[in-house]
Amino acid sequence: MDIKEKLNSLRDDNYREFQSKLIPDLKKPIIGVRLPALRKLAKEEAKKDYKEFLNQCSDDTYEEIMVQGFVIGCASISEDERFLLIERFLPKIDNWAVCDGFCGSLKFTKKCRERMWKLMEECMESGEEYKIRFAMVMMLDYYADEEYCSKAFQYFDRNLHEGYYVKMAAAWAISQYFVKVREKTMAYLKNTAALDEWTYQKSLQKILESYRVSLEDKAVIREMKSKRKSS
Repeated sequence: MDIKEKLNSLRDDNYREFQSKLIPDLKKPIIGVRLPALRKLAKEEAKKDYKEFLNQCSDDTYEEIMVQGFVIGCASISEDERFLLIERFLPKIDNWAVCDGFCGSLKFTKKCRERMWKLMEECMESGEEYKIRFAMVMMLDYYADEEYCSKAFQYFDRNLHEGYYVKMAAAWAISQYFVKVREKTMAYLKNTAALDEWTYQKSLQKILESYRVSLEDKAVIREMKSKRKSS
């Protein structure tokens, strides 16, 4: 049974309709396979000949691309080979769901953060919406800490792309930095003049929506939100 047959055997039409509505930027057909099933399938393929799988698997559907990303994340391979596969995979990312799912699968990043950061910087400078989003989602997944927050803030301030999915990733990342590095992120938000207004307001909104932010901090954030709007 090839990968298409396996995916079609896991098809859920109701989920396909639901998922299609969540990913308005979807450019490939969607079969309708739930994420836990995709991750399980990827683990099974990664234990076999992952090279053959990646070479033979087509990019015809959303699920095939997603499984490729998951295989890259979980295969038992060297760091050098994994980075090579990541770089080959990045151009295939054409929607937020593949981007974010792929980032979440790259847990090995915790062991080589400096090297991954260099790749992320290349993505930030690419001018491509989903490569930039990849870098920003990686920031919030693996770099929301004291060591990297100042570097991240500099990229947020540069307004690297006007695309919605870049701006939303930046706002999401900033809210995560607020949770993990509160004092520095609060100072950044109070002093930044470079962060564009949409991303600034969306960042504050996401902070207000977080269950991990105190009521006292939310009161300060609401005041900041209203002040900037009225200024």
